[in-house]
Amino acid sequence: MRRLFLALLAGLSMAPAAYAAQTADKPVAIRPETGKATPTVGMTKPEASSAPVHSYGPRLEGFDYPFPVHLFREVVQGQSVEMAYMELASQRPNGRTVVLLHGKNFCAATWGDTARVLAASGYRVIVPDQIGFCKSSKPAGFQYSLYGMAAMTADLIRARGVTKATIVGHSLGGLVAMRLAITTPQLLDQLILVDPLGLADQLAQGVPYIGVDRAREQERRKTLASMKAYQLNGYYHGVWHRDYDRWLDMIAGMYAGPGRDAVIDAQARTTEMIETQPVVYEFPRITVPTILMVGTLDHNVFGKTWAPTEIGNQLPENSTIGDRAAARMRNARFVPLDGLGHVPQVEDPARFQIALLQALSGALN
Repeated sequence: MRRLFLALLAGLSMAPAAYAAQTADKPVAIRPETGKATPTVGMTKPEASSAPVHSYGPRLEGFDYPFPVHLFREVVQGQSVEMAYMELASQRPNGRTVVLLHGKNFCAATWGDTARVLAASGYRVIVPDQIGFCKSSKPAGFQYSLYGMAAMTADLIRARGVTKATIVGHSLGGLVAMRLAITTPQLLDQLILVDPLGLADQLAQGVPYIGVDRAREQERRKTLASMKAYQLNGYYHGVWHRDYDRWLDMIAGMYAGPGRDAVIDAQARTTEMIETQPVVYEFPRITVPTILMVGTLDHNVFGKTWAPTEIGNQLPENSTIGDRAAARMRNARFVPLDGLGHVPQVEDPARFQIALLQALSGALN
C-alpha cells in the first residue's frame, strides 16, 4: 500500500504543490496512532469578531471561483432557475467523468484543489452548486427536495453529454448523491460518499422537528464567530488552520451581503429538507459500487444543535455507524480516514486526493 501511495503521489503532475510549499516551513505533529506527520498550520481558537471581512452578493458575487463558472438553466416549479457549475477537461483524458457535490456549508469552489488533481490524472470533472446555494439561483418560496436536487444534477450531467459518471458527494452532497444513485443508477459507474449526512434518521432518534420558521430564526442568529465555533468543533475537531478562513468567509459573507434574506431562506428550507427526507431506509437500493469514507474525528451531527441535551448527547457520529451503513448497501465498502474530521478535502487535501484516486482506481475495493 505504501508503494501504491507513493506511486500515486508521484504521478500527479498537478499535485497540490501549493499545499506542500505552504507547509514546508511549518512545524509538524506526529499522529501517535500512525506515526505519520501532519502539518499544524496556523492553529487558532475562534475569534470574538462577529462581522465577516467581506460582503458577498446573494449568488456569491464578489467571491472568485478557481475556474470559469457556467450556467445550466431549467424551469422548475414554474420558475426559471440557474445552476452554476465548473467544468474541467483533462489534457490526458481517460474517458471517465467525476461529478463533485458540495456540502451544506460549502460551495463548488471548495472542491477546487481536488478538481485540479483529478483533471491532471485524466478525469473530466464537473462541479455544480446546487439550487439554493452559492452561485446558483435562490428562488423565492422554493420547495427543496433531495429528489429535485438529484434530478437537476442528472439533467446537468446529461446536458454535458455524459452517459456515465462517478458521483462524489460530501456531507449534504452525499445525501444528494445517494438519492441520485437510487433514482438514476444507470447514470452512475461508481458512488463515493465523503462524510455524508443521512447515515441515520435524526427524527426517529428523538431530534425535534425544526420547521422552516424555526430554522430561519436559527439562521438569522448566526455570526462569523458562531459559524467558526461550530465548524471548529464539528468539522475540524478543535484545530483551526488559516486555510479554513477563506471557506468560512465565503459562507459568512453571503449572510452579511445584500442577499442575506434569500440566503437565510434557502438555508432554512434545506435544513428542513434534510431532516424530513431520510434515505437511510433505502440503503439496500444503492446497488452501484460504493466507497463510504468517514473521518474518524468527524464530530458533525445534524440536528444536534437544536436537540435537547439528553438526546443530542446520544446521537451517534458517522465514524461509529459508517460500517453498518455500508453493510446495508449492496456493493459498498467502509473506509475510515484516520485522524481526519468532517471535511477531509479541506483539512488534508493531499492525503484526501490520494485516497480519492485510490477509490477511483479500484484500489480500495
